[in-house]
Amino acid sequence: MGLSFVSRRVLAAGAVVVAGTLGLAACGTDNGGGSSASAPSEGGVRVVHPGKLTTCTNLPYEPFEFKEGDKIVGFDVDIVDLAAKKLGLTQDVVDIDFAVIKSGAAMAAGKCDVAAAGMTITPERKANIDFSVPYFDATQALLGKKGIGIKSLEEVKTKNLRLGAQASTTGLDYVRKQGFDPKEFADSPKELLGLQSGQVDVIVQDLPVVLAWLKKPEVADKFELLASLDTGEQYGIGLKKNADPALLKAIDEAITTAKADGTYEKLYVKWFGKKPGELG
Repeated sequence: MGLSFVSRRVLAAGAVVVAGTLGLAACGTDNGGGSSASAPSEGGVRVVHPGKLTTCTNLPYEPFEFKEGDKIVGFDVDIVDLAAKKLGLTQDVVDIDFAVIKSGAAMAAGKCDVAAAGMTITPERKANIDFSVPYFDATQALLGKKGIGIKSLEEVKTKNLRLGAQASTTGLDYVRKQGFDPKEFADSPKELLGLQSGQVDVIVQDLPVVLAWLKKPEVADKFELLASLDTGEQYGIGLKKNADPALLKAIDEAITTAKADGTYEKLYVKWFGKKPGELG
């Protein structure tokens, strides 16, 4: 038997009240990333997803971050893991466009807690995001066809060679400041493909990435490291502007402790095959 009209009205009104209450509760805990960050983690920091330290990165960027089977691994992943374990959290890595990372938009929108993407600390980026203490001294490099006969960036210009660079990177910024207008590629795999397919003659990229490429026979057979460019760069772990001091402190302490107790050197040798200072 059906309910009377009055009974249906009463139940309907009650449902509206309950729904409204739930809606307000949800609005009160939404941080923009689709999950609650209303309570601190076990380590005393506020995170996008409870129990996790969510890291934004841009794949692949071997040996800093790349896929090995279904797992995302790399030097950056291991560095952030040190902080995650210190906080009693599990790291969760999210692949996202690098431009959205370096602008700070990804973290501001609650997509992640930190960013680890082989990201150089620059004044422009510091205007939008906070950085940890430096964890890697970076150098740019030139990769080109074997026998091309150049050993400097200047020779790229004098020989009128076509130069390529990855978009939104300090490598691109550096060669532009040297008077070049390189062809831009959306990510590092597309940049390498541009070289392999003859779209450009030489590319500029971070030295460790170039060295990782040269471990692949299909690259090493045809291409070689032409020159290293000492640009004085340092990588940092990125955080939202005006970051949670407890989270920033945990990351800084994890990096500093790792450098002091030998853990950093072990990770460096694991991913680069050399000790810090010996890379090139």
